[in-house]
Amino acid sequence: MEKKKLDGDESGPSSPRPVDRFGFIKADNNNSPDALKRSKSAFEFEREESRVRKWRKMIGVGGSDWKHYVRRKPQVVKRRVRKGIPDCLRGLVWQLISGSRDLLLMNPGVYEQLVIYETSASELDIIRDISRTFPSHVFFQQRHGPGQRSLYNVLKAYSVYDRDVGYVQGMGFIAGLLLLYMSEEDAFWLLVALLKGAVHSPMEGLYLSGLPLVQQYLFQFDQLVKELLPKLGEHFSQEMINPSMYASQWFITVFAYSFPFHLALRIWDVFLYEGVKVVFRVGLALLKSCHDDLVKLPFEKLIHALRYFPEEVMDPDTLLPLAYTIKISKRLEELRFEYEKVHDKEGQSIESRGKKKHLLERNGSSSVRGSRSRRQTENQNGDTIESPKTKFQPKLSLRRRYSSRKAEHPKLDGDVTYSDQEALQRRDSSLMARHTTS
Repeated sequence: MEKKKLDGDESGPSSPRPVDRFGFIKADNNNSPDALKRSKSAFEFEREESRVRKWRKMIGVGGSDWKHYVRRKPQVVKRRVRKGIPDCLRGLVWQLISGSRDLLLMNPGVYEQLVIYETSASELDIIRDISRTFPSHVFFQQRHGPGQRSLYNVLKAYSVYDRDVGYVQGMGFIAGLLLLYMSEEDAFWLLVALLKGAVHSPMEGLYLSGLPLVQQYLFQFDQLVKELLPKLGEHFSQEMINPSMYASQWFITVFAYSFPFHLALRIWDVFLYEGVKVVFRVGLALLKSCHDDLVKLPFEKLIHALRYFPEEVMDPDTLLPLAYTIKISKRLEELRFEYEKVHDKEGQSIESRGKKKHLLERNGSSSVRGSRSRRQTENQNGDTIESPKTKFQPKLSLRRRYSSRKAEHPKLDGDVTYSDQEALQRRDSSLMARHTTS
């Protein structure tokens, strides 16, 4: 009896948690009548299939007709992108409109070399942050699983590809978003296209030291709020609210960090096609939608409201059309010139001080270099010989120069073969013997 009771108490394997259509784990089963009402109707499915057929005809097989169609009917493409790219074609279309497909074709095998053979100074930082990227998505949940490995590979490869940028935490959400719609190599080259500016202005300034492009965007956004939403801008000034308190991650991750995923995807469709101005437009549309409530809130509640907007405001079919009505392209350019003018003056003053210091150091050390140059001669083989009172010291050999470069910037294995090293050793020994006999 006791054994049967114990057997009866044994629980079977836990059922998998429900996920939404994008792969994110749901907070509940969503079996309520309201959730059932939100499910797609037969009419909506038919409309989606019609959109897919139009897009397939527009891009051709593997994107072969894309460039021709864009040149022929740019307004049609723009209108369809704003309506949303079909999810089944999103990965391919993103590569086409960003220019990353061309980069991939022009650089065969480069991604594999960066991942396998190169090392990055940011590897530990990447490993530390991987589990924080889309933690509720099934693809990235498993520790050291395929999703986390792919994310690590893409971020590590880019940190090697562009050592000036390296790795910054916000890049994980961009790479993670891309990996949900394409392979590792495709995601890497799309990241390169974005940061290096294959089609639109480069984004790498968002991640460079000091975040210079973030500072510029926040300046522009602050001015736009004051001009287009003056009452709210004045309230922000009174409560000492500035865009860095709520809008930085909008620009760094292009709304991929904390916004509903279906809204982020629609924003990314337009962002890749039209550029960063859509980020400004969506941000202003959010503030405009909640304007009447925001102007009444004190500091603490205002900060919370700016980070957690109401669900009804986040509907892309309502928010994005409002964003498209906000015309800011010309004003953005004017504000960019204004920002650069101010900061160029600051940069020039710093640069002039640096040049003055450099000239003083140069003048002070010229006599030392002159006396040193008189004591040095160079023989026919190019080896530097100090004055007769000092010991002979040959130039750095080719083999040692290669070793020094490898320490500074790792090269691919196999650059120097065993036979090459033997030849270099024989050359060094012959040079040494020649100097000792002379």
